[in-house]
Amino acid sequence: MNDIKRYYSISEVAEMLGVSNSLIRFWETEFSVIKPNKNSRGDRRFTRKDIDNLKIIYHLVKEKGFTLEGAKREIKANKNKLNEKQRTIKRLRKLKGFLEELRGELDKI
Repeated sequence: MNDIKRYYSISEVAEMLGVSNSLIRFWETEFSVIKPNKNSRGDRRFTRKDIDNLKIIYHLVKEKGFTLEGAKREIKANKNKLNEKQRTIKRLRKLKGFLEELRGELDKI
């Protein structure tokens, strides 16, 4: 994902997470940490912070099996810890990509 981009459409965010646009809209109504800007036509424009929060929600609900209420409690109680975990995952994925690229270059030798 291009970190320079300031706003992302709901379709772009849904594709990043592998979920439907309607699920993103639903989570927006359920979780107060999701606050996309809206343009004059009412289109949602998500920031990196919104996307990071959606990734946390996705992780808790889809991967860990939390209920919505359980995810809300977890986010409230452990917001800083969850953010650090997401940053660590992002760094590890970046490192993995670098190592895979390096392996490809070494295989050419």
